[in-house]
Amino acid sequence: MTQHFTTLNWFGIARLGLVQASLGAVVVLTTSVLNRVMVIELALPALLPGLLVAMHYLVQFIRPRMGFGSDRSGRSTPWIQGGMLVLASGGVLAAGAVALMSRDVSSGIGLAFIAFMMIGLGVSASGTALLVLLAKRVDEKRKAAAASCVWLMMIFGFAMTAGISGKLLDPFSFERLIMVSLGVSCIALAISFIALHGLEPKSLAQTAQNANEPKLRFKEALAEVWQESRVQRFTVFVFISMLAYSSQDLILEPFAGTAFGLTPGETTSLSGLQHAGVLCGMLLCGFITSRSKNPNLSSLRIWTVGGCIASSLAMLSLVMSGLVGPGWPFFSTVFILGVSNGAFSIAAIGSMMQFAGMGKERREGVRMGVWGAAQAIAFGLGGILGTGASDLARYILGDPVTAYASVFFVEAILFMAAAILSFYIRPNERITKTQPVESSIPRPFISHGGSS
Repeated sequence: MTQHFTTLNWFGIARLGLVQASLGAVVVLTTSVLNRVMVIELALPALLPGLLVAMHYLVQFIRPRMGFGSDRSGRSTPWIQGGMLVLASGGVLAAGAVALMSRDVSSGIGLAFIAFMMIGLGVSASGTALLVLLAKRVDEKRKAAAASCVWLMMIFGFAMTAGISGKLLDPFSFERLIMVSLGVSCIALAISFIALHGLEPKSLAQTAQNANEPKLRFKEALAEVWQESRVQRFTVFVFISMLAYSSQDLILEPFAGTAFGLTPGETTSLSGLQHAGVLCGMLLCGFITSRSKNPNLSSLRIWTVGGCIASSLAMLSLVMSGLVGPGWPFFSTVFILGVSNGAFSIAAIGSMMQFAGMGKERREGVRMGVWGAAQAIAFGLGGILGTGASDLARYILGDPVTAYASVFFVEAILFMAAAILSFYIRPNERITKTQPVESSIPRPFISHGGSS
């Protein structure tokens, strides 16, 4: 059983939402604004920002190690603060690297790779520790609503930073880019440090230090956690569902332009419609699960399974839209896809917070790290596989619309597989060990464990 501390009220949850919004503000500046500057102002290949973003996802292999550090220290706050410092420094360094590219491309690219590694490390430390703190301190009934609150505030951080920084960057100069990045990073640090002040009692660290259990090394703790059948199944679920979720991001707008002749402005509006659906799905899931007295309506498992099935059906509807053409309710399909994605993702995050405290005591951070790493890897691969698969299908089939539709069909299968996996992950199941430790450690994590 896990230790129980005073649960966070809604004000405390909102304070953690401010931290997540600050994290999102720094990330969106590096993954969107700097992306555009490299491709447009510097006329560099689009592959370069793609590789840099992939680098920041790849580095998040380290999430389990960060979660282990949070478990060992007994407090999440220092890890969140340290991660934000590294993230903010990486954001400023990334802006400086882009400015350097205007004078010396190779040196700028080298510095950019270091900066994006720092961004990945910062996100790993702060994001994992923040989820651990939510998992430990939020009441079971509020977990989905808390996840909705925190993620909505992160999206708000995305939108506000993109809007304000866009105005401040005109007229554009590289000096102005660095100053805007520095300003965003400093404000994000100030907000996150103020929001965290006094939120987590220091007595928790003393409690952790006095726990009567042997101190394990990271690799041993990871092996111990990976023996739990729920951890293994939920890791596979997270990877498959997030791979399906992210694979359509880069191909939906090109599909809309190719199949329906939509203009760039219309496809941008389409993306806004999808994100509006995601917000509606998040709010709907968070509100009903926290308020409903009906055990089925308040079940995170039901929402996760249902959201994955609805996402699968929406993807099949996209396939039909490519076959039928303008007569198909395409915009409605995109909105429903957004609602389904939002509902299942918030339910999955709530389940993640719920499952993190089940099993061996004081291993919440390691579990969160494993699942966070699976999510990051899936997101990193999603864009590459989605675009690559559509190009391959176009080469084989010769028709771009059919090629996109074939990728959507594969994503529908992935969502259905995720729904089946989620159905068999029960919150009240008994933790079982599945294999001997040596054979149950996933190979990608061994190298990180060995260097700890």
